[in-house]
Order: sequence, then structure tokens, then C-alpha cells
Amino acid sequence: MAAHRGQVTALLGANGAGKTTTLQCAQGLLRPSSGTVRLLDENPWQASPELRARVGVMLQDGGLPQAVRPMELLRHVSRLYKEPRPVNELVDLLGIEPFATTSIRRLSGGQRQRVGLAAALIGRPDVLFLDEPSAGLDPQSRQIVFDLITQLRDAGTCIILTTHLMDDAARLADYVYIVHHGSVAAQGTVADLVSAEQHAPVVMTVTLPEARARDLRERPPWQAESFRDIEWTVKDRTVTLTGELTAPQIRDITEWATLDDSVPEALCVQPRSLEDVFLEVSGSDPR
Repeated sequence: MAAHRGQVTALLGANGAGKTTTLQCAQGLLRPSSGTVRLLDENPWQASPELRARVGVMLQDGGLPQAVRPMELLRHVSRLYKEPRPVNELVDLLGIEPFATTSIRRLSGGQRQRVGLAAALIGRPDVLFLDEPSAGLDPQSRQIVFDLITQLRDAGTCIILTTHLMDDAARLADYVYIVHHGSVAAQGTVADLVSAEQHAPVVMTVTLPEARARDLRERPPWQAESFRDIEWTVKDRTVTLTGELTAPQIRDITEWATLDDSVPEALCVQPRSLEDVFLEVSGSDPR
């Protein structure tokens, strides 16, 4: 595994796959039982103060002292660096001001996440480790964090993140590693992973008016030989087809759904997603 400057590298895996252990070895918090780990060309287990000053870490559980207030903590952390990022800038950027004087033990999970991210960024790190950075965040805060991660990447920061949210990984990651039972089971860009198979599964859903739905239950059109490898289910007025759907098959289904000038209430075709790849590789639900 490798992560590079100016890129977001995502580490995905089910609980127990080895993500946290891998990151702890990379951060110098655990001594590897085998293999080699290099962080900015040094052994992180024997990291010098100079190396640690170039690395930012945001833990999923926060790792924050519970009795202090966010502003006190951030000011204390800033004193540990020669050229810290201004505390007030991070407080404003991450929306910490409304709870800056509330003890950390009284903060919500999302608020603690923001404080943890601010603490990780104060030292202007060259390498930034983010463990579940959007966990517990509301949509607005999540967007702020995403924008900040993108800005840091564009500025040349090496960012390594873990997440159970495949949408987050697909949106943020330049390169993805999927870990299964302690080994890399798949890797590549999101585009490479989702298009790895020439005939990748496609999911098509059609929601029909009631009259057409009766036809569907009585005379489904996809029992022909050309549809024998396609899985299909019917629930109420919605039919879902899954398989290596070809363009002619999709056209045939669409034409059937619009017979007699009938208009489907919904029609959706979804290509293979990063979550599909994850499930194929690990056999686990990332959530």
C-alpha cells in the first residue's frame, strides 16, 4: 500500500478487516509484527519529534480530553507547533464557535468530530490521517469537511482516510484500497474498480401505474430466453432487474413499460457502484 502527496487515499474494509491496525502502524502507535512501514521516509515507530510535527491524526473516537473546552484545547495544541494554523480560522471554518466554551464531554458526536479535525489541522500537516471524518456530521457540516479535505489535497497534503460510507469514498478518494482479512483484496481508482468487469451488473427499477402493474404480474415480459440470466423481483408496482443488462434489453423493457402510451412513474438504471465492488470483494455490508 502507498499514499502520495496531493491525493486522498481511502482504506475500506468491514469491521475487523485490519483498517485500524494498519493505520496505527502507519502512525507509529503500533509496532508492526512483520513487513515495513515508512512515513515521510522514516520509521514511524521510531519517529522523531520533527516527523510527528508533520503528521496530523484525527481518531474516530476523538481521543480528546473530556474535561477541557474546545477553544482551550485548540490553543494548547497550537503552542506545540512553530507555525500553527490560526485557531480562530479553524474555529470559524468548522463552525466550532457556538460550542467553543462547552466542555468536550457535553458535545455531540458531530461536534467532537469537528474539534478533532481542527486539532489535527493546526500543525499544517504534510500527512493527514482521518478515521471516519464525516461520522455524526449533519449535511451542512459534512459538506464543509468535504470542501476542506479537497482544499488540503489540492494544496499537496497526503490524506489517508477510512470510512464505512461508500458514497464518501467515491466522492473524495483518488485511490482506494479494499482490505479483507488483513490483506489488500482490491485497489485502484473508483472508476477502475467499478469498471473492472467488462460486463458489470446493472440494476434497473421501473415503477408502473396500477394498470400496467397488473400486466406485469400476469405476463412479465422478461421470461424470454434473452432474459434468462437476469434476476428480477416485483414489489407492489415496482419491478427491479439485476444482471448484465445490455442496451437492447434495457430498450425492450422501456418499450414494454410505455406500451399504449403508458408513462412509468419512475425508471432508473444504476451502474455498478463502489459499494457493489466492496460487497463482491469482502462479502460484507460496509455499514
